[in-house]
Amino acid sequence: MFYKKQGIPEIDDLVICTVKKILPNAVFVILNEYQNKEGMIHISEIAPGRIRNLRDFVIEGKTIVCKILRIDKERGHIDLSLRRVPVTLRRKKEEEFKQENKAEKLLEQLAKENKITIEEVYKKIGNQIYEKFSSLTNFYLLVLENKDTNKDIKVEKKLLDSLIKKIKEKIKLPEVKLKANISILNKEKNGIIKIKQLFSKTKEFINNKRYKADIKYVSAPKYSIEITSDNLKNADKILTEVSNYLVTEAKKEGCEAEWQKKS
Repeated sequence: MFYKKQGIPEIDDLVICTVKKILPNAVFVILNEYQNKEGMIHISEIAPGRIRNLRDFVIEGKTIVCKILRIDKERGHIDLSLRRVPVTLRRKKEEEFKQENKAEKLLEQLAKENKITIEEVYKKIGNQIYEKFSSLTNFYLLVLENKDTNKDIKVEKKLLDSLIKKIKEKIKLPEVKLKANISILNKEKNGIIKIKQLFSKTKEFINNKRYKADIKYVSAPKYSIEITSDNLKNADKILTEVSNYLVTEAKKEGCEAEWQKKS
């Protein structure tokens, strides 16, 4: 990535690093997100247990996710840990870094179209985005949600409009899925027919609302509803609305019905 953060990270921060040098008892790394910053991982912070060969765990030139343990500002030393990064947090950090790299590609295209360098694009607009929104990805998501971001960026209107257009053309909002468990029981002779009619009515309700929802049979009397939306808040709202509609209509037909959000 072209963009580099100024200053130094904070203790306990997770950082993307590139392995620079492997010694018998330590690994030296470059902090990819920071300008001209390097750090060291002691052998005891590579992995639990006894380590015979560091090269079994790290490879020169490869990227890893580390946790900041200590910072000596006077000497400029940064101590890191590899073993203290849980798998879930490592994957999350890697995905965030991957998304930022993708986001920067739009700035590269913007630079090419305007016949300027990527450095100039950052001076004109990129640095402001990081200052105001912490990342390109955060800014892009706000644009896709049609939030008013223009007031926070002081830049030539043509350049900003061009970037916003690219964001809307090239990037899609990440989808969120939520599920609910539904229990519907009708002991009447024609109970199955009533339940089928109930689901047909609910699907019509979903289609009229233009929601992305899928109702599936699990095993009598259990069913499931899955909602797909562009954000968690909206998905939760739709899930509640559809589930409540289904249960209310079911009770009108003399069914025993209840729903519960799936954790």
